[in-house]
Amino acid sequence: MTARPRLVVLDGYTMGQDISWQALADQGPLTVFDRTAPGQVLERAAGADVLLTNKTVLDAATIHALPDLKCILVLATGYNVVDIAAAAKRGIPVCNVPGYSPPSVAQHVLSVVLEMFSHTSHHARAVSEGRWSAQPDFCFWDAPVVELAGKTFGVVGFGAIGQRVAELAHAFGMHVLAFAPRPKPAPAYQPFAFAGLDELFAASDVISLHCPLTADNENLVDARLLGLMKPTARLVNTARGQLVDEAALAAALTAGRLGGAALDVVRVEPIQPGNPLLSAPNCLLTPHVAWASQEARTRLMAGVAANLAGFLAGQPQNVVNKIS
Repeated sequence: MTARPRLVVLDGYTMGQDISWQALADQGPLTVFDRTAPGQVLERAAGADVLLTNKTVLDAATIHALPDLKCILVLATGYNVVDIAAAAKRGIPVCNVPGYSPPSVAQHVLSVVLEMFSHTSHHARAVSEGRWSAQPDFCFWDAPVVELAGKTFGVVGFGAIGQRVAELAHAFGMHVLAFAPRPKPAPAYQPFAFAGLDELFAASDVISLHCPLTADNENLVDARLLGLMKPTARLVNTARGQLVDEAALAAALTAGRLGGAALDVVRVEPIQPGNPLLSAPNCLLTPHVAWASQEARTRLMAGVAANLAGFLAGQPQNVVNKIS
């Protein structure tokens, strides 16, 4: 493009209030909306050359109704909110930002794993409530404290995040199993092995999901796979909520067929009051924050700015749809 592009951000609040938009504003007139309801998308996006979204849906009808649109920049790695095929038909590149979040997400995964095995917050509350001071002994616990060393950690999806999570699990002395739909090089550390889904779910003490959501893997973790898990095993999901059959997971937890679960993502976000996981026992729910360290969001913004610069130079990068 020769003229400075008009840039519109549909859901800028998701980036937080401590991150600067200046690197984008330097490249063109910028309008940032905190949130955009579905019925507001066309009005706000009208006339935009470049549209930026994190979780605001851009479906085929919306994309076809925006004649000025030339590029879509996703404020994330996942891009399932954009109809990339419809964009490709219009010759519109859709660019994501890979690689900004592995340290943040991996840290979150291990933090919830440690919480589920050590029950740190539970025992801290016990102290605050006076239960330790009421004991006759120098220490007390009323929830099991279990070592990770020697346990088996299963990673479903072995991209950058899955690989980082596996490294941290190995650092705690765990045996790592990984499921990768496409061939991946094996890491140097041991013990490590690639495994099929059924084998991984049956053998693991912890299973962590790190695969993108596709048309083929919705409800991947269903009643059948959950039924293969050890009754003491824990499930962690920081990927996409639609990967898990939430009713089946809640039923397994309620029946005691699973040791616990930690989910940072759910099918409908924010979580709805009727979600069965809210009342399921041994279920740790966090509000989609695994990616959200300031360091990760700073890297994300830098990646978006670089994607915009590449597009304006006629060399779009991190394009996720094939432009004919």
